[in-house]
Amino acid sequence: MSRFFKFILSVTLLILFSLVSQLTYSQSISIADFGVKPDTYENITPRIQKIIDEAIARHSTELVFPKGRYDFWPDGAIRAKYFVSNTSTEEEDSTKTKTIGMLFKKAKNLTIDGNGSLFIFHGKMTTIVLDQCENLKLQNIHIDFERPTMSEMRYAKVSEQGVDLEIHPDAKYSISNGQLIWHGEGWKTSHFHGVEFDTTLKTMRYSDWKTFNGSRATQISPNLVHFDTPSGFKPKQGNILTVRDIIRDQVGLLILQSKNITLEDVGMHYMHGLGIVSQYTENITMHRVTCAPREETKRIIASSADFMHFSGCRGQITIEDCKFSGAHDDPVNVHGTNLRMIEKMDNNRLKLRFMHGQSYGFNAFFAGDTVAFVHASSMIRFEKGIVKAVERISDRNVIITFQNVVPTGLEANDCVENMTWTPQVLIKNNYFTRTNTRGILLTTPRKAVIENNIFYRTGMSAILIEADAEGWYESGPVRDVTIRNNQFIDCAYQGGPGNAVIGINPSNKIADFKKPVHSNIRIENNVFTTFDFPVLYAKSTEGLVFSGNTIIRSNTLPPQSENKKMFYFNGCSRVEISNTKMSGDVWGRNINIENMPKSNLKVTGSKKLAIE
Repeated sequence: MSRFFKFILSVTLLILFSLVSQLTYSQSISIADFGVKPDTYENITPRIQKIIDEAIARHSTELVFPKGRYDFWPDGAIRAKYFVSNTSTEEEDSTKTKTIGMLFKKAKNLTIDGNGSLFIFHGKMTTIVLDQCENLKLQNIHIDFERPTMSEMRYAKVSEQGVDLEIHPDAKYSISNGQLIWHGEGWKTSHFHGVEFDTTLKTMRYSDWKTFNGSRATQISPNLVHFDTPSGFKPKQGNILTVRDIIRDQVGLLILQSKNITLEDVGMHYMHGLGIVSQYTENITMHRVTCAPREETKRIIASSADFMHFSGCRGQITIEDCKFSGAHDDPVNVHGTNLRMIEKMDNNRLKLRFMHGQSYGFNAFFAGDTVAFVHASSMIRFEKGIVKAVERISDRNVIITFQNVVPTGLEANDCVENMTWTPQVLIKNNYFTRTNTRGILLTTPRKAVIENNIFYRTGMSAILIEADAEGWYESGPVRDVTIRNNQFIDCAYQGGPGNAVIGINPSNKIADFKKPVHSNIRIENNVFTTFDFPVLYAKSTEGLVFSGNTIIRSNTLPPQSENKKMFYFNGCSRVEISNTKMSGDVWGRNINIENMPKSNLKVTGSKKLAIE
């Protein structure tokens, strides 16, 4: 064969190889091609996992579900051990085993398109895990549970003879020896936590199941149960009581050590345990994600804890055009984790410990990370270091070797915070309602913008900025936060720092205006429609600006806070209040300051405000 023909043959083979590679590695896979059909109500968990593994192995770019209903059961599901922030203690869940509906491990450049399908999960499951994935997108998917681990019931009748509860059809139960027992597909509830929804005021308040647990239950008719409650027990007829198990042994959806993850047009209609947890992941986009019950179910709760929880993430977090309604905890929580120093082992080695019972065991540091050394008592970052090596010695304890010597100023109980794994945050055009806690918890030292959102009757502060080295050990000082063009409507009716709509409340023991924890927080051009006195509570903050905001008095709820101050500043410096507009009979047109001189407060264009 001549050299020319050999050359032609070689080129032809290269072209054919390239075409085959493109067909093999760039194709779209439909589950229909593997014989999986919608609307069968059969368990598809093991079959779908094989298809997922095949798609990853082929380097497919798209995994498609034809529109319909798909059912996922624990039978045949992957069970894997994952330590997840803010979930459960050793006593509550010693194995940390997650029962996973769909596991995507080390998937790259893949879009999972549900075409509007409904994924129904059964029992207690973690719906989806994205583990070490990159450039992955979930879109056009609705996720729900056949029997949520939340039980909902309405006070149908309240009288001297007791209470009749109309139980939601999805809340399965039985009565044994006069005791009502909540149960589901492979589980029953024994640790109760209750929240009551006022159907007229649209508020959520803490409640409990103790009275019913101690009262005799009698079935009147299917899903209508009478309880012989004490005569003094008078709940509001028509209200809805919601109860759940407190154990967070699964999560709604886990995104772990991944990069460039997007959820778009996704509905999370119920999640057991903590919600969508993003942990040590870089660049996350939540676009048009609905965390709320499906309307046709007539439920009011969509998660037994947070909706979106970001722990130790970095890059850009964007939450835009989302809806949050019906959480038993915070819709959005962004934070890192402080580990306490428990032993100095060498001049460049420290033994650190996860302190909170529900947050431990995960990788919190990596070689090359920049950290901050934090005085726990003051919450001040006083020096930086770079991680050289990490040694895990138990689920609770790690040994960190640093490139240089550790600071001589380390004190007992001081903490180490990972500064590399901290994100920029944009939370924009979202709707928050029907939660008994906060709307947003936020602690990051990088730029954060919260704008054009509506917060409707969040039980506690609509926005809370902390810095914690004593309770949850969640992250540290913020350095650049803008809160602008938002609407706050009747928030903080059951708690928050000073019952304020916006709370800035680090955990430092002594508020010293010369040693601020937080800095550069701007609250601009927002509308506060409030029934009560408090609007803003701030502690240990420098460079706090409250400008161009409007405060409107509403008469929807009775004032209830012991704090009769519109503004409450404790140990702050360089505080500016300017151009505050007030509409209606606004109460408490005053400012309280403590642990700071008046010279650190400047008020302009707000003549009706009195400093006390």
